[in-house]
Amino acid sequence: MSAAPVAAAPPSRTSHAPVPRAAGAPTATDPALVRRAVKAAALGNAMEWFDFGVYSYIAVTLGKVFFPSGNPTAQLLSTFGAFAAAFLVRPLGGMVFGPLGDRVGRQKVLAVTMIMMAAGTFAIGLIPSYATIGVWAPVLLLAARLVQGFSTGGEYAGASTFIAEYAPDKRRGFLGSWLEFGTLAGYIGGAGLVTLMTALLSDGDLMSWGWRIPFLIAGPMGIVGLYLRMRLEETPAFAAEVAKAETARPKVPLREMVTGQWRALLLCVGLVLVFNVTDYMLLSYMPSYLTSELEYDETHGLLVVLGVMALMMVVQPFAGALTDRVGRRPVIAAGCAGFLLLSVPALLLIREGSLLAVALGMGALGMLLVCFTASMPSALPALFPTRVRYGSLSIGFNVSVSLFGGTTPLVVTALIGATGDMMMPAYYMMAAAVVGGVAVWFMTESAGRPLPGSAPAPERH
Repeated sequence: MSAAPVAAAPPSRTSHAPVPRAAGAPTATDPALVRRAVKAAALGNAMEWFDFGVYSYIAVTLGKVFFPSGNPTAQLLSTFGAFAAAFLVRPLGGMVFGPLGDRVGRQKVLAVTMIMMAAGTFAIGLIPSYATIGVWAPVLLLAARLVQGFSTGGEYAGASTFIAEYAPDKRRGFLGSWLEFGTLAGYIGGAGLVTLMTALLSDGDLMSWGWRIPFLIAGPMGIVGLYLRMRLEETPAFAAEVAKAETARPKVPLREMVTGQWRALLLCVGLVLVFNVTDYMLLSYMPSYLTSELEYDETHGLLVVLGVMALMMVVQPFAGALTDRVGRRPVIAAGCAGFLLLSVPALLLIREGSLLAVALGMGALGMLLVCFTASMPSALPALFPTRVRYGSLSIGFNVSVSLFGGTTPLVVTALIGATGDMMMPAYYMMAAAVVGGVAVWFMTESAGRPLPGSAPAPERH
C-alpha cells in the first residue's frame, strides 16, 4: 500500500534572515502519513541506541574477542577507544549528509543512513576474532565503528527534521518526543538483551558465538526501517522548497549553513550541550560511577539505570504534549533550573548507597532529563529555516555531541582523578545547566507556530 500523496505548499517569499516565516497558504497534514513518518524516523534512532546499549554492556567480552589477551584493562580501553572513534567522525557525517539532505531530500538521505547504520552494526557480528585473523580483527572493528559513526552524523538531525516538517504545528512537541522514546527503547532493548544473554549463556558460549547475536539482529531491524522510510514521500516543507525553484535545487554552500546561521548554531550548540552532557552522564557514566567509584554492586546498578529509562519512556509522550501546551522554553528552562539546583542533592542520595536512595537520586535526574528529551526534537529543527535546516542542524548537533556529550564520561573521570572530589558529576551537570539556561534565554518560542520558512501546518481531521 503506497503512502498518500503530500500536497506541496504554494510558493512563498522568504528572506535569508535566520528565522524567516512563510506567508503561503496552510498545508494540512495527513494523520496517517504523520504516524508513519514518526515510526520510520524513531526506528532509526532506536537502532542507533540499541547498538550503543549492546556495545556498552558487552564491552568486556568484545575486548577479549578483538584484542590481544594478557591485560584486561588494555582490552577494555581498546574496546572503548574503538567506540569513541565513532564520535570523531560524526561531525564529518553531519557535514556530508546534512547539506545533501537539503539538496536531494530528507527521505533519500535517511534511507542511506539507515542502510549504513544497519550494515556497520551487522558487520561487527561477522568479524572473526583476534585469535583467528590477528590484527585484522581490531582493524575491521574500527572500520565498522567508523561507518556507524559517519552514518549517525546524519541520523538525528535528519530524523528530527523529518518529524518536525511532517507534524502539525500544534502537535510537533508530542510527535517529536517519540524520537527520544525510540532512543530509550533501543538502549533498553540492547542492554536488556545483553543482560539476559549473560545470565543464560556460559562464559565460553558468550565468548565463542553468543556476543554476535545482538549485532546480527541489526540486519533485520535495518531492513524493516528501510522499508518504512522508503514508503514515505518527501516532507511538505521540503516539497514546497523544491516547488519554488524552476530548475533543480540549488546547492547551498557549507559556508551559508554556518556563517549565515551563526546565531542559531550557537543556540543549537548550547542546547545540545546541556541535553547531551546530562544524557551521557546519567545513561552512560552513572553505571560505571556506581561500580568503580562507589563500589556498588554492578548488576543492581545496571538494573537501576534500566528502570530509570523505563520510567522516562512512560513520561516522555506526556512531557512532549506538555511542550505543545506551555511551550518548549519553559520546559527546557525547568530542566536547566532543576539540574542547577538538584544535581548535588541527587548525587548525595546516590552516594548514600542504599538501593532506595540510589533509585531516588537516579530517578530525579531521569525526570529532569525528560525535560530535554521531550523538547529538543521539536525545538532544535525550529532554529533553522527550511533551506538549510538539515545541514545546519547536523553541523551544530554533531559538533556539540562530539565535543561535550561523548566526552562526558572521560572528562568527569579525569576530573575526579585530578581533584579526588566525588561530587564532580554534579558540578559538571550544573555547569552544563548554566550554558543551557543562557541558550534558552536567547531562543525564540516555537510551540504552535510554523517552522521558519514553512507555511502553517494545521492537522487534517
